[in-house]
Amino acid sequence: MIGVVIPAHNEERELERCLAAVRAAAADPALDGEAVRVVVVLDSCGDGSRAIVERHARQGGDGACVVEGIVVASRNVGAARAAGAARLLALGARWLAFTDADTRVAPAWLAVQLSLEVDVVCGTVTVDDWSPHRDDAEALRRYFQRGYTDADGHRHIHGANLGVAAAAYLRAGGFEPLACSEDVALVTALERCGARFAWSSAPRVVTSARRNARASGGFGDTLLRYAASARAALPSDLPVLLNTSHNAA
Repeated sequence: MIGVVIPAHNEERELERCLAAVRAAAADPALDGEAVRVVVVLDSCGDGSRAIVERHARQGGDGACVVEGIVVASRNVGAARAAGAARLLALGARWLAFTDADTRVAPAWLAVQLSLEVDVVCGTVTVDDWSPHRDDAEALRRYFQRGYTDADGHRHIHGANLGVAAAAYLRAGGFEPLACSEDVALVTALERCGARFAWSSAPRVVTSARRNARASGGFGDTLLRYAASARAALPSDLPVLLNTSHNAA
């Protein structure tokens, strides 16, 4: 069984599209009918996120993809990802795929991760709507595209596009309860354990450029910092600023 973990804190605006995309990926014929179970970790949600998950849970009767929600009150993305992973491991998942509630995965997302035949797949992210940044949108778009490595061999780490074999995840000790950079900490632990990596641009996801970031210090906050200096940035600054690891929470 393949497991997908999605942490969510008040994500009613984005969660519907996220789950629809994950369900499409779960139906990819390249998975040869292997069951996919999606766990949405509802972390201190006070909006309609739970209702969205419950509706998708009722639609999961075909056996190929089951959606469920678990409720936590940690307000901590690392703890939320760990809770989702623990639930899936208890159910026998052999592979754990992680994304975020403001992210849409490609239809081949899961199949591509598995096809790489490694222990860990670190993918890239793209943004298709920069408009939340208003006057800074176009400058930020150019700034990001010129400095971000969306190609095989990149060294970005995103919780919105990460896959880990269950055995490797357990050897590394899983996610730490960190408010940000929990994905970087896990990857570091996996490297120490000798896990086999693919730093690949093949598993595709589209993530949000929203300004109201859910995780302080995560991808959203990073974009806010870049937006403040994007217009004045020199071309030589871009690789230094953007070739770093950030989670997309």
